[in-house]
Amino acid sequence: MEKKKKVLVIGVIGADVHAVGNKILYHAFTQAGFDVVNLGVMVSQEEYIAAAIESDADAIVVSSLYGQGELDCRGLREKCDEAGLHGIPLVVGGNIVIGKQRFEDVEKRFIAMGFDRAFPPGTTPETTIEALYELLGMNGDGE
Repeated sequence: MEKKKKVLVIGVIGADVHAVGNKILYHAFTQAGFDVVNLGVMVSQEEYIAAAIESDADAIVVSSLYGQGELDCRGLREKCDEAGLHGIPLVVGGNIVIGKQRFEDVEKRFIAMGFDRAFPPGTTPETTIEALYELLGMNGDGE
């Protein structure tokens, strides 16, 4: 019997229209053995949650490049919990805050908001994939 692939819901949150990184992540995650539900750009928190419920997702991966990620992501963990997605891994990356800030401080704020991992601009897809393997208890070959 074939094992079900782990399902990721990905997209670019808020009013952000940066599509290139989203496409790169879609291809990288698919190649890494994930079943990827790509919501594209300008995704609301509610759209992530609805897609995660509908697809029985194993994790939600949020991208943001226009600097408003911190505002756009606030309350997502609480909304996931309210919708019955208790403990679903939440990963965020990109230019997720405005201005030059120490990423250690930014990461602490996102962890405090309930995210499991936060990545700075320029993080490779491989780094994110490794983190997802770890979060989802996978052994690096998609299982």
